[in-house]
Amino acid sequence: MLSATSTELIRATLPAVGAAIDEITTLFYRNLFTAEPDLERNLFNRGNQKQGEQQRALAGAIAAFAALQLEPDQVRVDRILSRIAHKHASLGIEPTQYEVVHTHLFAAIVEVLGEAITPPVAAAWDEVYWLMAETLIAMEAGLYQRAGVAVGDVWRDVRVRDRRHESPDTLSFVLASLDGSALPRFTPGQYLSVGVLLADGARQIRQYSLSSAPSSSDWRITVKRIAGQLDGERVATPAGEVSNYMHDNVFEGDVLSVTTPFGDLTLQPDNSPILLASAGIGCTPMIGMLRHLAETSDSRPISVLHADRSPNSHAHRVELTQLVEKLPTAVMHRWYEDLGGRVPESGLQAGRADLDNVTITKGTHAYLCGPLPFMLGLRSALLEKDVADENIHFEVFGPDNWTNGKADELTPVAG
Repeated sequence: MLSATSTELIRATLPAVGAAIDEITTLFYRNLFTAEPDLERNLFNRGNQKQGEQQRALAGAIAAFAALQLEPDQVRVDRILSRIAHKHASLGIEPTQYEVVHTHLFAAIVEVLGEAITPPVAAAWDEVYWLMAETLIAMEAGLYQRAGVAVGDVWRDVRVRDRRHESPDTLSFVLASLDGSALPRFTPGQYLSVGVLLADGARQIRQYSLSSAPSSSDWRITVKRIAGQLDGERVATPAGEVSNYMHDNVFEGDVLSVTTPFGDLTLQPDNSPILLASAGIGCTPMIGMLRHLAETSDSRPISVLHADRSPNSHAHRVELTQLVEKLPTAVMHRWYEDLGGRVPESGLQAGRADLDNVTITKGTHAYLCGPLPFMLGLRSALLEKDVADENIHFEVFGPDNWTNGKADELTPVAG
C-alpha cells in the first residue's frame, strides 16, 4: 500500500502523467532498445513494437495500477498483475530486469514532464513502480516454484513428433521430449512460449495455447499463419515473423525451444456450469479444456460457442464437434460470417456470435478467447444475462490494451 504522502501526490499528478503516458512509454521503449538492443531482438515482440501495441499495453497497465492505489481494490489489482506475471514467467523474466526497466522508464518520465517531476513527485511515482514491480516479482517467484523450475529457468528443447494442417492457414505441432520421457503436466487452458532464430539472427518469442489434453505425455500447439495486411500502401498488420517461420521451416523431427506452460485461463476447481466461447484461433485453449472435460466424463452443463470466418477457416472444426459429442450435457453453437453453400440450422448460424438463443445456467463461469472486440461484446451480453462479473474469464493473444478502459474489467482466473 502506498504511503499517505505518496497517495496524495499520485492523486494530484495522475492526470498529467496519464495524459502523457503514451508519449512516455514510446520514449521509454526507444531509449531501452537503444541501450539494450538485444532486448528488442531476443525478448520483445518486434511486430507489437511496430504497431505500438506493447507501448499501449504498458501505458494502460501503469495508469490502471496507479489509479487503483487511490481507490484500493485488491481484486482488480490481482486481475491485472496475475496476467502480467504469467506472461513474464513464460518469458523467463528475472528480478534484475525490473531494475533496467526502472532506469529507462523514469528517465522517460522526467524527459517528457520536465519540471513537473519534482523530487517529491518522483519519489511518489518511484514508490508506485516498485510496489507494482515487487508484487510481480513475488507472483513470478510463486509461479516458478509451482512449476518446479528455478527463477527464469523455463526453457527446454523438444522434438516435433507430428505436424498437420487444421485449416488452410493453421498447423498443429505435437511436441515430445528429446529422451522420450513424459513432458510436464499442465492445466487446461495454459500456453507455452516458442523461441525461434530468424534469418537476421534475432530470436523472437511467441506464446501458443496448448490444445492437447493435460494427461498426454506430449504437448500440442496450433499456429495460425499471420500473412499481414495492407491498408492502401500502409502496412495495417505486419506479417507474423514466428508464425510464418514455423509454417515454412518447422517439420517432423526438428527441435524447438519452448518454455514450461503458464497461463491464467484455467477452469475453476468447482462443479459450476461452463460456457466456452471462442473466435478464430481463440479455439485452441477451449479445445484443451474440452479434451480434459471429455476425458473426465464431466456431467455439468457445458455451452460451447465458436465464431469464425467460414467452416473452411475453422481450425479444429471436426475435433470440436467430436469432443462436444462425447459430453452428453454439452451444447454447441457456431457462427460463420460466410456459410458457403450450407444453410443455417440448429446450432449453426450465419453472422456474428450472440447469446440470443443460448441458455445460460445460473452460476455459469464463462471462458472467452478471441479478438478483444469479440470478448468485450460477449462480456456485455453475459452481464445482461446476469452472469457475475467475477465469473467471466478471458485470454488475450498478444498485449492487453488496458487503455481502452474496459479490458482490465475482464476477469482472469489465476496469457
